[in-house]
Amino acid sequence: MQTLIKKLSYIIFMLLLISIISFLAIHAAPNSFFGAGELNPNMTKEAIEKLKAVYGLDKPLFAQYIDWIKNLLTLNFGISFVSGQDVSSEILKRLPITLWMNIISLVVVFVLSLYLGIKAALSFEKKSDYIIRQISLVSFSMPSFYLALLLIIVFSIKLEWFPIAGLHAIEPKEGFANYIDMAWHVTLPIAVMIFTGLGSMIIYVRSLTLEILKSDYYFFALSRGLQEKELLRYYILPNLMPPIITLLGLSLPGLIGGSVILESIFGIEGMGQLFYISALSRDYPIIMGILMITALLTLLGNMIADLILVKLNPYMSRG
Repeated sequence: MQTLIKKLSYIIFMLLLISIISFLAIHAAPNSFFGAGELNPNMTKEAIEKLKAVYGLDKPLFAQYIDWIKNLLTLNFGISFVSGQDVSSEILKRLPITLWMNIISLVVVFVLSLYLGIKAALSFEKKSDYIIRQISLVSFSMPSFYLALLLIIVFSIKLEWFPIAGLHAIEPKEGFANYIDMAWHVTLPIAVMIFTGLGSMIIYVRSLTLEILKSDYYFFALSRGLQEKELLRYYILPNLMPPIITLLGLSLPGLIGGSVILESIFGIEGMGQLFYISALSRDYPIIMGILMITALLTLLGNMIADLILVKLNPYMSRG
């Protein structure tokens, strides 16, 4: 319980620090949403000042931040400059698909990299080790946007197996058929996320497993005549889990950030696409809302990873 309280306090402190840095960085950026209006001859200065007053942008920067924090405590992220809609409702509409895509890809990457990395290490310098290493190197060096365009050309345009973009078919479907249709649409982007995330993880697992295979306790287990399944269950996997879980917790920001490119390419109405559109239009309330939610999800993911590590190894909670 004490560990959980410390973690929650750390999350609150980090969210406050992130909010200050993000708020200052966004307002220090050149141009603004009202820049286009100032260049419009039909837009008077009085009208622009009224718009700034509506959104509270006529106040000093410190007062703007205090007002924003007060609203944030009630989960009120403000009103979008572009759509005029509530920011919270716009983010909540797009958050589930981004979360599901990232969770599915993270789980698959974890399982596949664990299997392939251990298999490569156990068959060191053999054919299967060579093939797995080549796959991991291609994955590690493959840009996600290039692979996404390649898959669209092959599977969407040439073979016509998958849709080019979007999240739903032109004709709306209901019930379970709607979920099948969504799964069909997100197959290619999830495949890109999985393949580009495999490379570094496979190399890492393989390297860790090779270190375990060279350890004294593993040689002692071999001398006892244990079978490969027993060695894997009692010696390899328990020693692999802590560093891999830590790496997965640290990789969450990269997965969420990577969805910005893929959602824009595949036309998926998720948080990534919303962030990209909002950044182009300088829609500050939505940008700040997405940054804070992403920061919260990342910190929660790291906290969960730390709690799992403590569960696997209680000695880590000491000190």
